[in-house]
Amino acid sequence: MPPATEVTGVDFVTVFVTDYDRAKDFYANTLGLGGFDYGKFPGGERETGNLTLQLMDAASVGQEFQRSTHPIALHVDDVHAAREELEGKGVRFVADTIDSGVCHMAIFADPDGNTLMLHHRYAPRG
Repeated sequence: MPPATEVTGVDFVTVFVTDYDRAKDFYANTLGLGGFDYGKFPGGERETGNLTLQLMDAASVGQEFQRSTHPIALHVDDVHAAREELEGKGVRFVADTIDSGVCHMAIFADPDGNTLMLHHRYAPRG
């Protein structure tokens, strides 16, 4: 029998925001992520396919807002096409698309400055 502490995945990550309605609009309408609102306080969940992003108004749960500078890498099939689409919606990227020799990455931020990244690994794992 495996140990009870055997980690088999990551279920969700919390993204603190300052304005839940604005964040929900960005994640739902700009990024196209479905989900739901909690209703009892300004927070909810957005689904990426394999990881839930829990958006929460930091102040509503007694936290001081601090933007996350560690990017959440959002998998897309074509970083260049996805970047072009988001730029057409007004999203500003912080630099040129990176080709690491293994993957493509394009870094941007949500309206609160939380760092996000479009990501596609094109080389086999190794």
